[in-house]
Amino acid sequence: MQIYWSKINKIIEETPEVKTYLVDRPEGLTWEEGAHIHLALEGFNAGDKPNRSLIRHMSISTLTHEDSIGITTRIKEQCSEFKTILRTLEVGNEVAIFKIHSNVPLRREDKNVYLLSSGVGLATFRPLVLDYFERADNVNQMHSLNIDSSRDFLFTDIFKTATDKKFISQFVDNRKTYYEEVKNLAADKDGLFYVVGSDEFLKDNIEVLLEQGINPEQIMLDKREKQLPEFLTVDVSI
Repeated sequence: MQIYWSKINKIIEETPEVKTYLVDRPEGLTWEEGAHIHLALEGFNAGDKPNRSLIRHMSISTLTHEDSIGITTRIKEQCSEFKTILRTLEVGNEVAIFKIHSNVPLRREDKNVYLLSSGVGLATFRPLVLDYFERADNVNQMHSLNIDSSRDFLFTDIFKTATDKKFISQFVDNRKTYYEEVKNLAADKDGLFYVVGSDEFLKDNIEVLLEQGINPEQIMLDKREKQLPEFLTVDVSI
């Protein structure tokens, strides 16, 4: 396993609780849209076994050609050891990165694509939207729906409706409105539905989609293939 130690080259305060850390891209390192990476802090491999409290599985919020690995995360006042340390890091500090993999690349199947996310989960979708903007081949249109009760919505420079690009962006701040909109989107029985958020959020969305007649193979989750049955075999009464 290749471990890269790379420097933080920029820290962006997206909202009062959300930061994006831009890390130098090691030469030759590439990834697909929708990828994630393991991010580790100094000391994670100092002992006989890796210190897992200093390692996190994080989505990459950038594309390869942006030349930095973007990690966007929410850091609350009360947080884990990992995020407590991450909050203290500055430009020039090094972090370890390894194990890049994509579970949710953009499927280009001449269908409508729906991106359903909660809060900072939107970071996973930023590269998919940028990839679609750069090359819309075999994607009919794209629709993003994000729920964030803080109302500090992310990436509003990118996630804004653009009719010329066949892109619709919606932000809502409550569950009732959100799930009403999910049901409306699920009227498209042929669409592709990407869902990113907590496990509970995934299961709630899947239940609604299945109840509306969407098939499991139309639902994309940021999970390893072996984990998918745990989520996509939700018992619902149709």
